[in-house]
Amino acid sequence: MAAEISDRVREIAEARGLPESEVFERALERGLETLWEDLVLARYLDGELDREAAIERVGRTKVERADREREVVEEDIDWGLNA
Repeated sequence: MAAEISDRVREIAEARGLPESEVFERALERGLETLWEDLVLARYLDGELDREAAIERVGRTKVERADREREVVEEDIDWGLNA
C-alpha cells in the first residue's frame, strides 16, 4: 500500500510539475476538508448542530444535499416497512 501511494504521488508530481511534498500537502488538505464536511454534516443530521451553523461551516449547497439524501433514505425505509 505504501509503495502504491508513493508511486501515485510521484506520478502526480511529475504530471503536474510539482514537488512531491506539495502533492502530499494538497492531498492532506483535500482529505481534511472532506473529513471536516463529513463531521459537520453528521452533527447537523444528528441534531447536534443547527442548520444555520452547518450552512456557515460547509455551505448551503452541502446542507441542502444532506437534507435531500436524508429524505430519500427515510422514504426508502418507509417504503420497505410498508411494502
